[in-house]
Amino acid sequence: MSPPAGCEIRCPGCSHRTLSATDSEVQKADWLRRRLAPWADRLQPLRTVAGAARWGYRRKVCLSAIWSETAGWQFGLWRREELIPIPDCPVHAERVRVLVRWLMWALPPGPLFPLAFLVQSNAQATLILKTHRAPDPGWLNEAQRAELAASGLEGLWLHLHPAAGRRLFARNGWLLLWGQPRSRDAFGLIYGPTAFQQLIPELYRQALAAAEEFLAPEPGDSLADLYCGIGAGLVRWTRRGARVIGVELGGEAVECARSNAPDAAILRGKCADRIPQLRDWTPATGIRLLYVNPPRTGLEPEVLAWAAAEFRPGRLAYLSCSAGTLSRDLRALTAAGYAVEALIPYDFFPQTHHVETLALLRRTG
Repeated sequence: MSPPAGCEIRCPGCSHRTLSATDSEVQKADWLRRRLAPWADRLQPLRTVAGAARWGYRRKVCLSAIWSETAGWQFGLWRREELIPIPDCPVHAERVRVLVRWLMWALPPGPLFPLAFLVQSNAQATLILKTHRAPDPGWLNEAQRAELAASGLEGLWLHLHPAAGRRLFARNGWLLLWGQPRSRDAFGLIYGPTAFQQLIPELYRQALAAAEEFLAPEPGDSLADLYCGIGAGLVRWTRRGARVIGVELGGEAVECARSNAPDAAILRGKCADRIPQLRDWTPATGIRLLYVNPPRTGLEPEVLAWAAAEFRPGRLAYLSCSAGTLSRDLRALTAAGYAVEALIPYDFFPQTHHVETLALLRRTG
């Protein structure tokens, strides 16, 4: 299979770009069976999307930016010492491609505009500049503002961060250059420029529905939602009348989650650092439930120990973006008395090697 139009073959982004949908899905299923071998009999078929939905889905991107006198602005990914421009990446949503093309001709030259990264989260975009000093805002004229509005973008930010690199965002240095500071996603949830959002809403809706059906929260139940993001799960749990608490590190995400799920208690900070507050919140009696959606590193050791030895939920739903750390954490949870009832994989990243898995566990005995 040939790469689609606009696909830069040197780009390190999509390792399955040349595979058919079937071949890609087979590779992902085989990978999960190997990594999750002790529970392979509970691994369900991969949930995916077909046809055109496998392309143009990526609404959350981080692209490096460089300027040259000959080529102007280029946006892409680094491969060794070379930046590979990907202005027409077929995995990117049309809104992303339109913005990248617009920035390539609209931005001031590099010596006047020390841009390092473009981060786009759906309708919110951020230009990260490696400087303390904001550039002259006069480059964005009325005609260009109208073009931004027509592109579907709703907010364009400048983030002044001289040390930007492995850590993209700093607490200070935020300037709303144009538009509005918040938008709403496919679920109607409020989000901002640094928001984490699962890709392919259709699949994410399926994953949340599967977790909700398994957890089955009811009035009087107590449900902890760790790494809760902007509150997509919190909204579901509170609608069912459960007593809910969420924990999230990012300040913007916490602010949005409090707006999206006003009936939930929400703590800001690392989940491991909020264990004392979680202990205070935990009731002495009643049904306890747990939903977690950690980063690729998996559950923090302190969180895993608290969940298995102290909180001890009757049912636990774990959405993982790393089969390796999921396997590690499942071993610890099964040793603590939990049975894995189902593993449901979701193809949130078609044409790449990435795959996410929802693990459903029940306490035994």
